[in-house]
Amino acid sequence: MFLVSILAETNRAPFDLPEAESELVSGFNVEYASMGFALFFLAEYGSIILMSTFTVILFLGGWLSTYYSFFLIDSFVLGFKTAFILFFFIWVRASFPRYRVDQLMRLCWKIFLPLSFAFVIFILSTFFSLNGFY
Repeated sequence: MFLVSILAETNRAPFDLPEAESELVSGFNVEYASMGFALFFLAEYGSIILMSTFTVILFLGGWLSTYYSFFLIDSFVLGFKTAFILFFFIWVRASFPRYRVDQLMRLCWKIFLPLSFAFVIFILSTFFSLNGFY
């Protein structure tokens, strides 16, 4: 659920709705030229790398390796895990068709919101059943 949410947050396919509005001239990029265009895409890909690193730190153990622990190995492990999440971004872009706005709203409001509430209730009930009510 988190990976799909970061795909939608970074406006990557299949959730690239601003780009889909006018496919012929790349719509929102028409006003930009040379360095403005480069900075726009640099910011977009910077956010993708940031969210991939954030995902690795939260869910995949961050920079911790299983065998050795010194700076070079830890940096390599973090980079490898981040590259794996970036590969996921590329794989999804190549595999899935674009969503429409109504499909994205349905996904968010009718699927992810009840599912996230169910996770919160499940985690809280598990926590209280194991630790008791204080």
